[in-house]
Amino acid sequence: MAKNLDRLIADTFLDMANGLETGSFGKKPRIALTGMGSEHGEENAMEAAAAAAKDGIDVVYLGSLQRDGVSTILVKDDEEGHAKMDELLDKGEIDGAVTMHYPFPIGVSTVGRSITPALGRELFLANTTGTSSTDRIEGMIRNALYGIITAKACGLSDPSVGILNVDGARQTEKALKKLSEQGYPIRFADSSRADGGCVMRGNDVLRASSDILVMDSLTGNVLSKLLSSYTTGGSFEAAGYGYGPGIGENYEKLVMIVSRASGAPVIANAIRFAGQLVRGRVFDLAKEEFAKAKKAGLENILQELRASAKPAAAEENVKEPPKEIVTAIIPGIEVMDLDDAVHALWKLEIYAESGMGCTGPIIRISEANEEKAKAELKKLGYIG
Repeated sequence: MAKNLDRLIADTFLDMANGLETGSFGKKPRIALTGMGSEHGEENAMEAAAAAAKDGIDVVYLGSLQRDGVSTILVKDDEEGHAKMDELLDKGEIDGAVTMHYPFPIGVSTVGRSITPALGRELFLANTTGTSSTDRIEGMIRNALYGIITAKACGLSDPSVGILNVDGARQTEKALKKLSEQGYPIRFADSSRADGGCVMRGNDVLRASSDILVMDSLTGNVLSKLLSSYTTGGSFEAAGYGYGPGIGENYEKLVMIVSRASGAPVIANAIRFAGQLVRGRVFDLAKEEFAKAKKAGLENILQELRASAKPAAAEENVKEPPKEIVTAIIPGIEVMDLDDAVHALWKLEIYAESGMGCTGPIIRISEANEEKAKAELKKLGYIG
């Protein structure tokens, strides 16, 4: 009892000392970084870890290097580093992680955070990797919510929302304005161009006319790369915070994405970004925002959208086979065909799940069914 009390007192004084040093009181966020796999060498990642550790974050480095101020767990390669990262997340021994690739499930995608060149303003890019939905418009609607959640967790109490002028922008605008009218508060941004409106042009990207910029994740990925490396010729991402956290409904694993081309400044910022999200209770906030959006009729809006996109004939009702452990992946499937491919396997009594790997859409399958599933998907034209 006395020993536990002594430990509690010691931890309290340590937290106070950290707060006085960094300006951020409370327990330090504990964030892991997988350091292997960078195009700029492992030392680049360790430099980032050491920089972020000076800013009130307990950084756990997964790699082969060691440095004062950073806790290192030695691993022999990138694969072992990822396995250790997942283990630490699952056990709750870390609050979040920064890594260079991660297979998010469909419904989860990452909200990037960049610094724009015209005015040096921060811009949340919703979204940059992963797939929020296999339907483009539904995905962009969800991306708007994911962007709002992330921005609020980083301290923006009323972030402005703009929609990039890409295919589906007007449908997304219509749906979000209906959601807003029905009670979910959204502050729409205004374009810097003379005709205004919440649909943003290229000039607005450079100026960050909105706090959050909504688009599909493939476009967001390109913008993130451009904004982070426009001064370096593209080989070294020097500015911004990376591709951000995976956000999705009922998803509570804080995994932040950076690129193999990300330089130490971006990786360090990604670790700091993770620390902000931990302190901002991002997953508690996500539950609150989803609850408010659903109360305002989100599901009905999405259902109307799905119904209008379907052909007149009703979709075939395919029964899901018994669940299996899915550890094998099948890549090479067009994202718009992903659900159909899963249902095609279900028809054959092969259990499968959709997902998103570092190179694009994937089918997740048991190792026992991997070869059979590949053969069937090839026969049906889903893969080459």
